[in-house]
Amino acid sequence: MDPQKETPKKINMEHLIADRQEGIGVCGWILVSLSFLLVLITFPISIWASMKVIREYERAVVFRLGRILSKKAKGPGMILILPCTDTFIKVDLRMVTCKIPPQEILTKDAVTARVDGVVYYRIHSAISAVANVSDVHSATLLLAQTTLRNILGTQSLAQLLASREEIAWRIQAMLDSATEQWGVKVARVEIKDVRIPVAMQRAMAAEAEAARETRAKVVAAEGEMNASRALKQASTVLAESPAGLQLRYLQTLTTLAAKNNSTIIFPLPVNMLGNLGQKSK
Repeated sequence: MDPQKETPKKINMEHLIADRQEGIGVCGWILVSLSFLLVLITFPISIWASMKVIREYERAVVFRLGRILSKKAKGPGMILILPCTDTFIKVDLRMVTCKIPPQEILTKDAVTARVDGVVYYRIHSAISAVANVSDVHSATLLLAQTTLRNILGTQSLAQLLASREEIAWRIQAMLDSATEQWGVKVARVEIKDVRIPVAMQRAMAAEAEAARETRAKVVAAEGEMNASRALKQASTVLAESPAGLQLRYLQTLTTLAAKNNSTIIFPLPVNMLGNLGQKSK
């Protein structure tokens, strides 16, 4: 939501509050004057009923004869309240942690999942939080649940598992724009856990296992192909050099003697085997 579009709405609301304050009427001013007079007559006892202390993290929205007294909330510190005509509501400005209950959603690829999350928000305008919504915390929670279900319903299961941060950012942006008129600033949204049915978990595990086996077979086949190519090249080199073949034969005998110490090996010259082959022909 464009902040420039929101500015005129805020200004209009402030002017409306100011106009209401000026229009309390003659009877209103008479009641306010009588209230002041009552405070003066019963002073200093009345000061204890009129003096209120607002903490550093709180603000007070004061109503005089049912109308908001000022376009800005009062506090922190000490404020004075007329006992007969004024009432006030305290608003906590600290960060609020709102846990979203697990929501049963149907993803874009028709998978049922249960998703829960956490919303961090705070009230930055006490007057808007009091005047524009009856229960700002309940309204924010319900809106967070609805927004979570709407956004996750447009995502597939793979996107939900792989893009949690992006989805959380989209939920935060939608909540922030919707709660701006309530005087609420959404600071952060986190998706805690994604639960899927046990049957779907087994199916996903079987799919992942099959994919791993497929990759292992492909890797093994590529290894066999590379080994056969290497053996072909080695055979070509050995065919060009008969002495190299004999050296390879002796190296093989050395390896066997190291592994099997109880075995006695009598090497036979390779050239003798070649001569025997020629005689047999």
